[in-house]
Amino acid sequence: MSIDTFAAKKQLLRYFLKLSYRGTTFHGWQIQPNAPTVQELINEKLSLLLRKDINIVGAGRTDTGVHAKEMYAHFDYESSLDDRDSLLNRLNKMLAPDIVIDELLEVQDDAHARFDAIERAYEYHIQRKRSPFSADFATPYFLPLDIAAMQEASKQLIFKGDFSSFSKSKTQTKTNICELREAFWEEREDKLIFHVRADRFLRNMVRAIVGSLLEVGKGKMSISEFSEMIAAKNRSMAGESVPAQGLYLTRVKYPKEIFKHGR
Repeated sequence: MSIDTFAAKKQLLRYFLKLSYRGTTFHGWQIQPNAPTVQELINEKLSLLLRKDINIVGAGRTDTGVHAKEMYAHFDYESSLDDRDSLLNRLNKMLAPDIVIDELLEVQDDAHARFDAIERAYEYHIQRKRSPFSADFATPYFLPLDIAAMQEASKQLIFKGDFSSFSKSKTQTKTNICELREAFWEEREDKLIFHVRADRFLRNMVRAIVGSLLEVGKGKMSISEFSEMIAAKNRSMAGESVPAQGLYLTRVKYPKEIFKHGR
């Protein structure tokens, strides 16, 4: 067997990166021409560090301006990465301060950052008092809102079914069926924060949900009309999508067995 053939047959090891990032300066997660993205920058720096072309695969895609408190991505490498603390330290020094790699985890060879995720969670932050520090991290809204009505309407979201009313049109998803497991509002100091958790989310889904719940809070949509809008499976009946800067991916959950050394 030639050296080249042996190298081709050599088993690659798979790793997960756990990371967080500030989305303000990036045109989203996924690589695109002539625009800085999170995926592109990590690929570039990790390839330099490991002296091999690396292409990470993320748990999902976040749009321009959206933040991630917890994101995962996987990549393959031809040998064991033993001194992970040192590698993480060097990688974080090479990256922009907007991105932090929190952990490097060895996983099963067929583990997939996107397809093996069993649950995701998001927050949407609304700033209720004028502040010079929140422009990139929350959406300002200072008019009165019926938060009790918004809370009640949020309960209508907790089911497994078709969420086409909140989906971006003309996407490549095979189904718009999702199981929403949690949806509620929290008042925290000068902020109003929407929490939502599900097995999966559609493109633009959380921002469309929040925009629709704000219509309830403004008194422009009743709770029964909100329920009817969900059942209609028609995006044109829902509220406008809220701006990106208030949205955070906060958690991605995986089965414990995909991690080689536990979690």
